Amino acid sequence: MQVHSELLLVGVFAGAVAIGCTVAIERLGGRIGGLIGTLPTTIVPASIGLFSATEGVGFEQAMGAVPVGMLINAIFLWTWRVLPSRLPNWSVRRRLILMVIGSLGLWSVIATLSVIAMRYVRSHALLVGGCATVVMASFGAWACRTHVPAPRGRRPVSAAQLLSRGVLAAIAIAAAVAVGDSGAELAAGVASVFPAIFLTTMTSLWMSQGEAVPSGAVGPMMLGSTSVSGYALIATWLFPWLGIGLGSALSWLLAVLFLTVPAWLWLTGSERR
Repeated sequence: MQVHSELLLVGVFAGAVAIGCTVAIERLGGRIGGLIGTLPTTIVPASIGLFSATEGVGFEQAMGAVPVGMLINAIFLWTWRVLPSRLPNWSVRRRLILMVIGSLGLWSVIATLSVIAMRYVRSHALLVGGCATVVMASFGAWACRTHVPAPRGRRPVSAAQLLSRGVLAAIAIAAAVAVGDSGAELAAGVASVFPAIFLTTMTSLWMSQGEAVPSGAVGPMMLGSTSVSGYALIATWLFPWLGIGLGSALSWLLAVLFLTVPAWLWLTGSERR
């Protein structure tokens, strides 16, 4: 019963985040909406749960692995920029199916290799996480410099469509959590970094607004997701010192202040130029 309740809570929260992310991109455009949609959200309750359930070293290792997972998901996002131009000129739905298969196929290979590799560097998890954060920030900034149009959504979206986005994200992330609790170590490791919200965002925007809107949001989402990695690394130091309440709040504030805000200033400045 407790497991079902946890899955329900995780699914509902993920669904709400997915809806908020897609609406932000549709209303504000890919640049600003992509940054807002990737603010640290699901990582906050996850970090609190991990800190409560693990000891010091275990918490450090878990938080150090977060940036690696986010880097893998940034690569997943990047495929939604580069693969569409290589797809056959078929219908929107058929192209979307190929896009999902291609992006998840590449993600699964990289995620599996990363999970295996992380087993050998657990004692240096924070160093690996810090390096992954730097690589991800550089990758995201490079993706934003290509000046791909990042339009707002122009088609109206019904309440039923918004709800379906949330349901899709909830199902995806609940399934990932269930796999993670299955006891299969490798499967659990891969499932822990499943890009449920990113997948929902890309597919729902593709269907409702066309290919240009999600493609334009890719770079800013990659860059904005660096704040999640930053939150994880900062929380590693602040939680033991300040506790989960003040520690999580200050970790979120610092990640946004030193990563999201500079990214926003840089993107808005480059847009004016």
